[in-house]
Amino acid sequence: MKKRSLTEITIPSKILINLIFIIVSLICIVPFILVISVSITDESIIMREGYRLIPSVVNLSAYEYLFTDINQIVRSYMISIIVTASGTLLSLILTAMYAYPLYRKDFPFRKFFAFFIFFTMLFNGGLVPFYIMYTQVLNLRNNLFALIMPFLLNPFFVIIMRTYFTQNIPDSVIESAILDGAGELRILTKIILPLAMPVFATIGLFVTIIYWNDWFMSLLFISKNENISIQYYMYKTMLNIQFMLNNPQAAAMAGSIKIPSETIRMAMAVVGIGPIVIAYPFFQRYFVKGLTVGAIKG
Repeated sequence: MKKRSLTEITIPSKILINLIFIIVSLICIVPFILVISVSITDESIIMREGYRLIPSVVNLSAYEYLFTDINQIVRSYMISIIVTASGTLLSLILTAMYAYPLYRKDFPFRKFFAFFIFFTMLFNGGLVPFYIMYTQVLNLRNNLFALIMPFLLNPFFVIIMRTYFTQNIPDSVIESAILDGAGELRILTKIILPLAMPVFATIGLFVTIIYWNDWFMSLLFISKNENISIQYYMYKTMLNIQFMLNNPQAAAMAGSIKIPSETIRMAMAVVGIGPIVIAYPFFQRYFVKGLTVGAIKG
């Protein structure tokens, strides 16, 4: 019986794996295509025929209604971009500065701070003390720092980063740097950061999504429309539409304006998710690069 070569055996496996990934990719992409398709479909067609991947009648009334106040949308977009970019950067810096001492076995207060960060995962003060702290003690009402500070330090991300440092960066590397005269800041920026790029990219992506999708902090601390995020603006728009649809008097005051209730939900999803879809490939690029840079050469 003739033995099959290794190449002949692996080719069918590669084809099967590629087919599986193609199917999984389609499963992830098709819902997004459906959202876009529904957002540009005529409202009456949806009520009569339901959702379709290819719209039979294209109608941009949902986007026209949504972009009625284009200046507010642009300003809310800028607020969300500023909060997300600065918040992600500061969060990564604080997470690394907290996780690095917990990774160092010679840090004298290591157990205390490890327990402190773990304790905050189990217990919190509640919403009322949280609100009083930000509005009366820190006086951050209608301030962008009120949107940034609540997500700066996540205990779960600190533990993930500390665990990555422990499992992937040998103590001998740190000891060699100390013998060469490197300080703690230099060790963190020149050694730890290049070797830990995968965990930085992963946590950075998670924090970016948290900041971008947040609308609750704007609801709590922002009362001026010029400082609200894009997600909270979409949330307010949806509440206004529901109020007009459920209130006959408000509908009568609107007159002949036709409110596309179904398509506008999809249009808001498209508008809200756009920057994240654009930003993700850049995170993916640095994440893959970090996998090779972070490898310890022997």
